[in-house]
Amino acid sequence: MGIGIVAGAVVGSLVVLIVLFKMMWRVAEPNEALIISGSNHKNEGLGDGMGFRIVTGRGTLVVPGVQAVRKLSLDLNETQLSVECVTHQGIPLKVRGVVIFKVGDDFVSIANAARRFLDQQKLMSERVHIVFAGHLRAIVGGLTVEDMIRDREKLTGQARSACGTEMEKLGLIVDSLQIHEIEDPTGYIKNLAAPHAAAVQRDARIAQAEANRRATEAEQQAAARMSEATRDSEILQAGYQAERDQASARARQAGPLADAASRQEVVVQETRVAELEGLRKEQQLQAEVRKPADAMAYETRTLAEAERDARISAAQAKARETELASAATATATRVTGEAEAAAAHAKGLAVAEATRAKGLAEAEAIKARAAALAENQEAVVAQQLAERWPEIVEAGASAFGNVDQMVLLNGADGMAEMFAKALTMGGTGLGLARQLLSTMGPSGTDRPAAAVPPARTGDEEVTTVEITVGDDA
Repeated sequence: MGIGIVAGAVVGSLVVLIVLFKMMWRVAEPNEALIISGSNHKNEGLGDGMGFRIVTGRGTLVVPGVQAVRKLSLDLNETQLSVECVTHQGIPLKVRGVVIFKVGDDFVSIANAARRFLDQQKLMSERVHIVFAGHLRAIVGGLTVEDMIRDREKLTGQARSACGTEMEKLGLIVDSLQIHEIEDPTGYIKNLAAPHAAAVQRDARIAQAEANRRATEAEQQAAARMSEATRDSEILQAGYQAERDQASARARQAGPLADAASRQEVVVQETRVAELEGLRKEQQLQAEVRKPADAMAYETRTLAEAERDARISAAQAKARETELASAATATATRVTGEAEAAAAHAKGLAVAEATRAKGLAEAEAIKARAAALAENQEAVVAQQLAERWPEIVEAGASAFGNVDQMVLLNGADGMAEMFAKALTMGGTGLGLARQLLSTMGPSGTDRPAAAVPPARTGDEEVTTVEITVGDDA
């Protein structure tokens, strides 16, 4: 029985000890700090005699009745900022934002926060709002509306810098500061943005108009391409149809075209044969007629020249023989005379031979003229008239030999008429031409020319003729 009592006492003691330990043991959560007061303890980074101990993230023994344990939250807190400010330009604005803060994790920050907010942790956001509101008013008072709009980061940085020292004293740290909105009750910001809004609206309208134009152009180009494709298709179809029609027409005309081509080939061959036949006849004429005639003419000319040269040589040789014979039988004077006589005789023979050659040449010329007259009598007459024209003019002028003064009217027509009558009166002109033609016999030799009345001399009586012919006659 005594053992049971002892065992019961031991168990009771253990239970009491466990209960007491549980009552004395305190554990700090990760998001809180235990503030233990009632004893003098040293904490890292804090001075001596602070009067309380800080425990974070671990457990500790607390003597009930001797030490007091309270918790300081390390959670995040936020406060909404709504601060009415006046800018450097005197324009009232309302700045809206949010501040996210917490108690610092170091013992100094926890100690500062514990001294100020341990029993007033719910008022922490209000205190922070007051601090930031004052600094925001001061900062906004040194800025313009344009600066605040264009560089909000500058406003935020200045606000954090200005509040940093005070927040450190409170044991708080700012995790985030954001300026959400800047309200403008006077409409300054709206008016400030109006030109930009108008420019943006203008650009938007221009962009919309440009987009509409491009869309219209694209639609028109698409329609044009569709029309072009339709046109090309129709052109191709028409071309194919034309090719089919042309092929059908060629097929229908193949027979007639073949016949025409055959006939054309026959005509071409016949033309070539005719041309070759003409060339052959021309060459035959050249070989059979012209070349023999040329050869005969050449032979005749050569023989005549040889005969003439032989006669001249014979005459010269005969004269030389006579001179030598005379030189042998006479004196020097007689030799000289005979030599001169022989020379004269040789010269006479040469002249005679030349006259004879000239006569032969004139006979050939008369023969050629007769042949030409037979072929073209008018040309020969014209040539004869041209050769005797001085005689014709002289005979016509003899009619005016006794005229001392002449007056002509009616211009060139009167002159032509007068000369025609003078030629008729003088019996010259055409009569002389007929006489020239009458002098030529059938063999081409000239007949004796008719006598031309001689011109009057200066001793004969001069007659004055005055012919008056008016232009109106």
